[in-house]
Amino acid sequence: MQPATKETALSDIGMPMNGQTDEVDPAISIASAGDFVALLKPRVMSLVVFTALTGMVMAPVHIHPVVGLAALIAIAVGAGASGALNMWYDADIDAVMSRTRKRPIPAGHIHPNEALTFGIILSCASVLVLGVFTNSLAAGLLAFTIFFYVVVYTMWLKRWTAQNIVIGGAAGALPPVVAYAAATGSVSLESLVLFALIFIWTPPHFWALALFKSGDYEKAGVPMLPVVSGARETRKQILIYTVLLAPIGMLPWFLGFAHWTYGIVSGLGGLGMLWLAIEIWRKPDDMGPAKRMFGYSILYLFVLFACLLGEAVVMRMMA
Repeated sequence: MQPATKETALSDIGMPMNGQTDEVDPAISIASAGDFVALLKPRVMSLVVFTALTGMVMAPVHIHPVVGLAALIAIAVGAGASGALNMWYDADIDAVMSRTRKRPIPAGHIHPNEALTFGIILSCASVLVLGVFTNSLAAGLLAFTIFFYVVVYTMWLKRWTAQNIVIGGAAGALPPVVAYAAATGSVSLESLVLFALIFIWTPPHFWALALFKSGDYEKAGVPMLPVVSGARETRKQILIYTVLLAPIGMLPWFLGFAHWTYGIVSGLGGLGMLWLAIEIWRKPDDMGPAKRMFGYSILYLFVLFACLLGEAVVMRMMA
């Protein structure tokens, strides 16, 4: 399979090489407020805010509520800006895939140039606000996160390597590190463990999706692992990463900055992930386990971070 490029993908689906769709007049915008909200990828943004909040509350300092709120809003806006720029660049791919073809740009609601301008403005504003309210380290980490997701992952890795999700997952794993830095002005073992947890969680989560959406990715020319290496290799990699994830998920307890509640929850949750990964490996012709893995993995990550957050809040109240 030939790696996808912006030009070839545009040509394949009949879109002009300049990225503009025939349905959208560049002089006229029919976008609603809801379309601009959709550009921010609100579901992804909510997960970013949640993991960032956990990193902030786990920091061994008391951050002023106004400063903390401003930092979380800046991180959320930075994540939304990344999503908007991703949708701008990937409009050609989104138009081909059933999962994404109703997004605002391929649907003809927002002109690509509007999305580009929107994303750039929000990116700059989020970094500036975070720097003003907190510190330069946090602002620099946020700027790096946006750059990594938009340039390194979206513009380069996604169209050129089956390891796109593995390497690109670093962008989604950075928000708790950014939030911890906003609270303390530093990076610590605790924040890096949270990074590692999300980073190792990302491949089995997205490869499970890629297994039952491989036709879409192949049609769009995106070199996801099932398209490039086949379903068997993808199932094996899901199992390998899940075997790594289970103990990494328990690291906060092993290292002493989470308590027994988290230890039990993370242990049981990791066993659930392992069971699904084994089912994916054992049943190559059944997409049911992959679909269950995709949904369960979201719940797994949410519950782990909810437990960390809850324990951190309780410990602060008891201090």
